[in-house]
Amino acid sequence: MKKIIITGGAGFIGSNLIDSLLKDNPSIQITCIDNFDSFYGKDIKMRNIKRHLRNPRFKLIEGDILDIDTIKKLYSAIKNNLDKKIDAIVHLAAKVGVRPSVENPGIYTQVNIVGTQNMLELARQLQCEKFIFASSSSVYGLNSNFPWKEEDRLLLPASPYALSKISGELLGSVYSRLFGIQFIALRLFTVYGPRQRPDLAIHKFTKLILQGKPIHLFGNGESLRDYTYIDDIVRGFKAALNYSSSKYEIINLGNNKPIKLIELISLLEKVIKKKAIIKKRPNQAGDVPLTFADISKAQKLLGYLPKNNVKAGLQRFFNWFKKQNIQL
Repeated sequence: MKKIIITGGAGFIGSNLIDSLLKDNPSIQITCIDNFDSFYGKDIKMRNIKRHLRNPRFKLIEGDILDIDTIKKLYSAIKNNLDKKIDAIVHLAAKVGVRPSVENPGIYTQVNIVGTQNMLELARQLQCEKFIFASSSSVYGLNSNFPWKEEDRLLLPASPYALSKISGELLGSVYSRLFGIQFIALRLFTVYGPRQRPDLAIHKFTKLILQGKPIHLFGNGESLRDYTYIDDIVRGFKAALNYSSSKYEIINLGNNKPIKLIELISLLEKVIKKKAIIKKRPNQAGDVPLTFADISKAQKLLGYLPKNNVKAGLQRFFNWFKKQNIQL
């Protein structure tokens, strides 16, 4: 892999992936596209990629995957500056969040379905051979067969966000079959670690504990999540970029060891060395009681094996958090 487009590259997962690719591949060229969505601060995303802005192997295009002018600009940049060839597109750009999707489903349809189709069409026009799609464990919805396997039928999505990710996978299947693009959907399970979005649980809980403010615990704290450390996810993406044995694959990237939310908070308390104040609230629409990845396919095809347990991962996250001078 020498020439790659990464959409949403200034975000949590994208910036960590870019760091690793530029470090380990001296000949790689990366075009990052990001619209710096107001979902959280542009300054946070710019900090994520600041070190690369003067790197000749890195190019930033600020724009929206729904904007035809942005797509044309991206197309021209590839044609003019990257020897008229692109090896892969890693599509991370998305409207995120299960609960917000219940409140405003229309924007999720636009960004996550139409935006994905736009990028697949760009891949076709550029004769790009590989498309890596960041899907989500949310596609499994209310499936009660655990652990979740890639071949499970997706009949009960619990949110518009989940439905939009299923749609992205189906679009990829069509483009793979009709146009020969290798499409790999990576279903990600509750990713955490340095640069995690401020709205996500671990980041939010850490800040609230330090502030001495209450954590709103939805449900009874018995819900389980398969928390997966960012470095393991990055290794999974890099392995997918090097995988070439089939034209269409769906692969889980998880930790295969779900823990209860109340246990996660307890681990955070030990890492931070401060007790949390907890206020219980009813379950939220769109939430599921358990996420649990079967990762045997990832192990077989990608050599994927998570190396970070949750306790160690939380400590690394907190070490990063303390260095950010986040206003409490």
